[in-house]
Amino acid sequence: MMHGGQYILMGVPGAELDAKTAAIIREVQPAGFILFGRNIKAPAQLRRFVDDLRGEVKHVPVVTIDQEGGRVSRLKECGAEPPSAKQLRDKGDLRLIERHGALTGEILRLFGFNLNLAPVVDVSVNGDLDNSLKNRTWGLNPAEVTLNAGAFNRTMREQGVLSCGKHFPGYSYAAVDPHHELPVVARSRRELEETEWKAFKSLASELDAMMVGHANYPALDDSGFPSSLSRKIVHGILREEWGYPGAVISDDLDMGAIVGHYGLAESVTRAVEAGNDLVLLCHRPELIPEAAKALGTISPGRAAVAERQIAHLREKLDPPLSFSPEAHAALDRKIYQLRVDTLGAEAAAARSADDGKRSPVETF
Repeated sequence: MMHGGQYILMGVPGAELDAKTAAIIREVQPAGFILFGRNIKAPAQLRRFVDDLRGEVKHVPVVTIDQEGGRVSRLKECGAEPPSAKQLRDKGDLRLIERHGALTGEILRLFGFNLNLAPVVDVSVNGDLDNSLKNRTWGLNPAEVTLNAGAFNRTMREQGVLSCGKHFPGYSYAAVDPHHELPVVARSRRELEETEWKAFKSLASELDAMMVGHANYPALDDSGFPSSLSRKIVHGILREEWGYPGAVISDDLDMGAIVGHYGLAESVTRAVEAGNDLVLLCHRPELIPEAAKALGTISPGRAAVAERQIAHLREKLDPPLSFSPEAHAALDRKIYQLRVDTLGAEAAAARSADDGKRSPVETF
C-alpha cells in the first residue's frame, strides 16, 4: 500500500536545501521534485541542489523541470536560452529541432533531471489568445505538431530523459491562462477529435507521461469539474478509450484555476481518484504534509493502479551524467550555437521577455 507522499511531485524554495524543507521531504517521501528559476543560480549550485534533494528520499525520485525552449526554459537562469518551439517551427528545419531535443536531454541529465515536462502537444490556433501557450506550440495544425514535437521528443528521450506531453485535453482554445483562472473550452467532442486530439493520439505511445491541464470542457464533462479533477476525462477518455499506457500527471494544483475553487485536500484526492498518478504541487511546500495525509485516503483499487504506473515510470529513470563545469560550458556553447543557427547572430543575442503569468500562490 502506498503512502500519500508517493503521488506528489513537489516544488521547493530557494537555491539550496534548507533544514525545514529537508525535514518535510524526509517525512513525506514524495515521488519527486520540480525545480523552477527560483532554484537556479549557477551550474554547480544547481547540480548540488538536485543531489541534495535526491539524498533525502529512500527511492529514486522523479526530478523534473519545464525546459521547453524560449520563454519556458528554466535553465536559462544559468546558461543559454534555447530557441522556442515557435522559433524552430518558423525556421522549418527538422534537423535543428532534433538538435534541440538531443541538447535538452543531455543538459538535463548533466544536472540530474530525469523527466522533462515537454513537449507541448497543443496546436496553435490563435497566437493572440491570452492563454498560456504563447510561442510554445510546435505547429499551426496537428500534422505539424506531430512532426515537430515528435522529432524533439525522440531525440530528447534518446539522451535518457523521459518526456511528458501537455496539456491534455488541449489548451488551444482556452481564452484565459489557468495560472490565474479556470478557462472554459467550449469545443465539441467532434471538434476536439478533428483538431486538438490528433497530435496527442499520434504521439501518445512515445510519451512517457501525459500532463492533464486545468480547464472546463462542458462537452466532455458537464459536472463543472476541471479536466484535471474529472474522472470522465482522465480515466474515461485518456485511459479507457485511448488506452494510454504511460503515467498521468496533473498540472500544478497550486494554480489559480484550482486554488481559487478547491481546498487542498479535495483537489489532491480528486486529482488522483480521477486518474492522475502524480500531482504537481509547486509553490506551497509547507502544505505538502497536509496533502500527503489527504492522499493516504485514496481508494485501494485506485491506489494499486497508480502504484503500478509510478513503479513503471521509476523503472525507466536514468541516472545523472557526471557533472563538471567544463562539461556544462561545452554543452552551453552548443545550445547557444543552436540559437544562432535558428535565429541568426543578431536576434540570438536578445532573450525572450519573461512575460509568463505566475501562480497567484507563488510567494517564494
